[in-house]
Amino acid sequence: MSISTFKIANKLITGKGATEKLTEEIKRLQIHNPLIVTDEILQKIGMVDQITPLLENVRYGIFTGVKPDPELTIVEECTKRFTEGNHDALIAIGGGSAIDIAKSVSAYSGYDGPLSELFGTGLVPEKGAPIIALPTTAGTGSEVTNISILSDSEAQLKKGIVSDHLLPDVAIVAPEMTVSMPKSVTAASGIDALVHAIEAYLSVHASPITDALAIQAMKMISTNLPKAYAKADNVEAREQMATASLMAGMAFGNAGVGAVHALAYPLGGRYHIAHGVSNALLLPYVMEWNKLACVERFRDIATALGEKVEHLSDADAATKAVDAMKRLCSSVNIPTGLRSFDIPEDAITAMAEDASKVERLLKNNPRQLSKDDIEEIYRSAY
Repeated sequence: MSISTFKIANKLITGKGATEKLTEEIKRLQIHNPLIVTDEILQKIGMVDQITPLLENVRYGIFTGVKPDPELTIVEECTKRFTEGNHDALIAIGGGSAIDIAKSVSAYSGYDGPLSELFGTGLVPEKGAPIIALPTTAGTGSEVTNISILSDSEAQLKKGIVSDHLLPDVAIVAPEMTVSMPKSVTAASGIDALVHAIEAYLSVHASPITDALAIQAMKMISTNLPKAYAKADNVEAREQMATASLMAGMAFGNAGVGAVHALAYPLGGRYHIAHGVSNALLLPYVMEWNKLACVERFRDIATALGEKVEHLSDADAATKAVDAMKRLCSSVNIPTGLRSFDIPEDAITAMAEDASKVERLLKNNPRQLSKDDIEEIYRSAY
């Protein structure tokens, strides 16, 4: 076993009613004027109104400019609001986009250079304003990771700021915060969490700690995602999914993700396909590629997804793992095939070129991929 480190948010608060703990966390962190970072939809449906009464005896502001696959300009707009309002903390209410914006603003608000200089690993010079994350989706795991993903519209690619300074000070994960998710978001975010767990388990940087979290997350997702999708107010299934997403986030936040995410970046950057959907589209094809490198781990994945593989060879068990994942995606109506999104086939070469540059993720993959290999995977997924 090689040396590994394990990093998560400073404090995790989970379970039904966990949002009620926000008041004491505000006091503990001595926050006096936080900026709530969210989107217009969550404000419109009253999710923000559920939280603001908990901000006792403090001033606060609200930024509702978060968009899916947020671009750099949104970070700049939110940072301007943050500094002009003399805010001293960020409270993210939303999915991965809101949390990633809050993380980026915490890093950028005290930085003198352009935001683009922070893309990469370990380039944030110091810890910024405190971050409290209240996820409303069960999928990204952003509430416990040190990564913020933003869309670079000029490069037509997603890019990451990676720094331990981005780890939230508090993550409050409450199932009731996810009940308002549309079915499509429940599906896409749930499969996103599954991809996080699977890629963390297959990562070359996996450890016994991340393995335990990843396998348990897979079990919980395979059992509870169809239930949460079928009945939005199934709070027990929602709680299981919220916890599974958290565990998958802890797993991939330390072991890393691999080729699925690297190949998904151009789909989001160029064609604005939801992150969870693009991951789900590519997962079976990347899994087929990776089987050769770690077939015995696929047996474990098959078992975690509910397959009976005791009497099967490793190769057959690996096939069962891929088939089980496909069935789960189908059960929650995840689209299949790149052609479903009107992606032109002649764009594959350029996408492969873009994906081949995401070395930060590709180096975690159990099997090496060349640009030609990536292009072949895209064509298989077309």
